[in-house]
Amino acid sequence: MHKQTEIVIDTSGPGLTELTDRAHRFVADCDIDCGLLTVFVRHTSASLLIQENADPDVRHDLEEFFARLVPEGMNWLRHTLEGADDMPAHIKAALTASSLTIPISGGRPALGTWQGVYLFEHRRQPHRRRVMLHVSG
Repeated sequence: MHKQTEIVIDTSGPGLTELTDRAHRFVADCDIDCGLLTVFVRHTSASLLIQENADPDVRHDLEEFFARLVPEGMNWLRHTLEGADDMPAHIKAALTASSLTIPISGGRPALGTWQGVYLFEHRRQPHRRRVMLHVSG
């Protein structure tokens, strides 16, 4: 059995947007006990993470780390057609993931107690991001 859906996430600039609840609802609607959930972002300047969802300081620290690791204003970058944040956003996406695979057990994504699934927006401007959810089982 395979089922998939696309969800849309409107971002307001750089940062982590949790989509765990939407993934849980989709898996529950699929009525499957055991299988795999694949989450795939359809963009090259945003990415996906599984990260702690209890303490918001974790998200803040991750955002700050990536901003320092790949800052805007690196004058040696060539790809700047869409602004100073364009190529840094692509680099951040390359360092993270465009796809996640999560086991399904007992009809639920088998995430740990403090794990959440996040879209990581790397651009300054708001964007409408498309994420595919696919269940196999």
